[in-house]
Amino acid sequence: MLRSLSEDWNSLRMLIENTKDVNSYPLEELYETLMTYELNNAKTKEKTRKSKEEMKETPKRQIALKSTNDEGSSNTNMSDKELDDLVLLVKKWRRFRNNRKF
Repeated sequence: MLRSLSEDWNSLRMLIENTKDVNSYPLEELYETLMTYELNNAKTKEKTRKSKEEMKETPKRQIALKSTNDEGSSNTNMSDKELDDLVLLVKKWRRFRNNRKF
């Protein structure tokens, strides 16, 4: 019976062959073990399928900063503190964007 299992069952088949005496292993117990494995495997596959669907459905958000152009102001007129604040803001935004799960 173990030899007839497909390759998807290799890990369980090897486990049973290595831990049990397959010549005296009760057929009912083998059947129960196989059914339990199949049910757990089906649940895992379903969870994986659902998470993949959720990932596809979740749209990626894009953040755009509003640009303003005041007359007479440019980056060269910014103070060192303002530049430091701007750099810190950009670093935090990048860290936030990279840590988000889509």
